[in-house]
Amino acid sequence: QVQLVESGGGLVQAGGSLRLSCTASGIIFSINAMGWYRQAPGKQREVVAGISYGGSAQYADSVKGRFTISRDNAKRTVYLQMNSLKPEDTAVYYCAAHKWRATLTDDMDYWGKGTLVTVSS
Repeated sequence: QVQLVESGGGLVQAGGSLRLSCTASGIIFSINAMGWYRQAPGKQREVVAGISYGGSAQYADSVKGRFTISRDNAKRTVYLQMNSLKPEDTAVYYCAAHKWRATLTDDMDYWGKGTLVTVSS
């Protein structure tokens, strides 16, 4: 069983920065895409950023230029550096992973429990 554990959420003022981390543990035969989704109160979950095992990254238009995703395969960890945060970035951020797909999809194999990011104005 694979577990994804997120950390790094919290409260920050608009314009500030946070770094989220997500580490995979358990019996892992393979993980390709890892990434982040978010769900704001009253809204649907949306993709934030994803990265393949080889390092190819994709971003939602709303975070391009502000967020950077990276990963350390040896540590089975994916990071999300969030800069220039806005109140509209407030959401629960979920880590997800897929065993063989290189990009984020609607059917990710593994999910974390989420970490709350709150951006005050």
